[in-house]
Amino acid sequence: MSLPVVSSSARVRIARLLAVAADGVQIVAVPAFLSGAASPLNDALDLVVGVTLVLLLGWHLAFLPTFVTELIPFVDIFPTWTAAVLFVTRSRK
Repeated sequence: MSLPVVSSSARVRIARLLAVAADGVQIVAVPAFLSGAASPLNDALDLVVGVTLVLLLGWHLAFLPTFVTELIPFVDIFPTWTAAVLFVTRSRK
């Protein structure tokens, strides 16, 4: 599968928006995601977000603890995807 040619700065913006949106959904919809690792909705969202971020930005070690943290009940409402993307893209122009 090949992504359309998109500039690096556009990929960073898209990744940041996706991370904020995913964390926002998890925070606003706490009752749906309350069971943490036992929630299939939470798992599906995290899987889609994780794969999409890797496709947009490439693999980075920061994504691994983020994905694991998202599986822990109540910790998954902390904006870990946003923090990871900001960490990964902090020095990209």
